[in-house]
Amino acid sequence: MTTVLAGGVGAARLLRGMIRAVPAQEVTAIVNTADDVVLHGLSVSPDLDTVTYTLAEAINSDTGWGLVDETWQAMDTLERLGGSSWFRLGDRDLGTHLHRTGRLADGIGLAEITAEITRAWGIEARLLPMTEGHVSTMVTLADNNDVEEGSAGEEIGFQDYFVRLGHDVAVSAVRFAGIDNASPGPGVLDAINSATSVVIAPSNPIVSIGPIVALPGIGEALASRRVDVVAVSPIINGSALKGPAERMLRELGHESSVIGVARLYRDFAATLVVDTADADLASDVEAEGMTCVVTPTVMTDLNVATELCRTILSPQSRLKVR
Repeated sequence: MTTVLAGGVGAARLLRGMIRAVPAQEVTAIVNTADDVVLHGLSVSPDLDTVTYTLAEAINSDTGWGLVDETWQAMDTLERLGGSSWFRLGDRDLGTHLHRTGRLADGIGLAEITAEITRAWGIEARLLPMTEGHVSTMVTLADNNDVEEGSAGEEIGFQDYFVRLGHDVAVSAVRFAGIDNASPGPGVLDAINSATSVVIAPSNPIVSIGPIVALPGIGEALASRRVDVVAVSPIINGSALKGPAERMLRELGHESSVIGVARLYRDFAATLVVDTADADLASDVEAEGMTCVVTPTVMTDLNVATELCRTILSPQSRLKVR
């Protein structure tokens, strides 16, 4: 079995290749839920839904989120009524959130609800919420921002930062509210402990992978399997293909490079996969105590994603583990 620690868009693209590199039934994804938010009374799980829609071949490929051929009548009505619509929820997408919210109100756990949703989409891989507890990524705005709402030192929710402010503001701190009282979701620790390989997807190390690893017991479980843990760098030639990972690393005092990624992951992952654009930094990555595998990682199409996953799972990729 292969277990993948996953955020949103980058992880979803990797998983799309993974279920072609190996049988889908042998793939488990542990998905970040610290981005989850309640909007208009509805429970929204952005990363779970992005992975679900991608694996179902129903994702809006132009945006990387939401459903293809979506309509927006509900949001148009909300705007007409003067309601808040900065977080766009398409009409078909609303059905997912209505189902999730209703089932949660019935006392059903998020893991079971997620299984219901993935079954309905015909997905054979297993998606596990990282926790069924309430964990929220909170972002503190830095001093050098000029935004209409929010001021230096104000702490806001991740979706306020990422969507409402377009992640175009500097941050000075990130914390995971509720993490100390949360526990790994059903099946999560077993998925790590019983996996043949554990893969850390090319997701934001701070706000996508960070909350998963910070859950009590998960960091220790990964460290105990370190030789079998392979991470894929989301940073290529000093930049992130999508999202604020590059700036966030730099703003929080990390090096925005594959070396910075290696320093964040080296305690619980033995191998780092980097793009060919960073081939000249392979020795620096290995100086941080990780085996470095150089291969194309920009998943421009399904074939590239599949070949990347085959490389990740190749035993040869871990021959030099330190």
